[in-house]
Amino acid sequence: MRSYEYRYRVGLEDTNIIGNVYFSHYVRWQGRCREMFLHEHVPQLAGELGRGLTLATTRVSCSYYLELSAFDDVVIRMSAGSMTRSRLTMRFSYFRVLRSGEELLVAEGEQEVACVQRIGASVASIPLPEPLKDAFQRYVDSSTIAV
Repeated sequence: MRSYEYRYRVGLEDTNIIGNVYFSHYVRWQGRCREMFLHEHVPQLAGELGRGLTLATTRVSCSYYLELSAFDDVVIRMSAGSMTRSRLTMRFSYFRVLRSGEELLVAEGEQEVACVQRIGASVASIPLPEPLKDAFQRYVDSSTIAV
């Protein structure tokens, strides 16, 4: 299955007092990876996001296997989990890149977003915009799409 890659070098600000990456940063990186995917593959969506369209996170998870530390190079690979009329589920795999080029799986996560339109103080579920569906479609297994 095809995946979108986001590369990151861990900084000191990502670590806790013990010296490893604080758990919540993995979830933050999921959001950053998702944003960069949108920026690269659906740039026209940025204007709509500022005019009431929202991709609201409805569920997020992360499982941790190995620690990351300051100055580790990380590759976060996002792949498509599923797509429905108004929701996307993305899967994330985090790899530490060693100097040899070898990659070690350090964590895996998942995030679901719902497409909603803000109308005043309320929100309403709406269908995914076509450009977003088209971009996401390239990363999804056809057996995981609900009609």
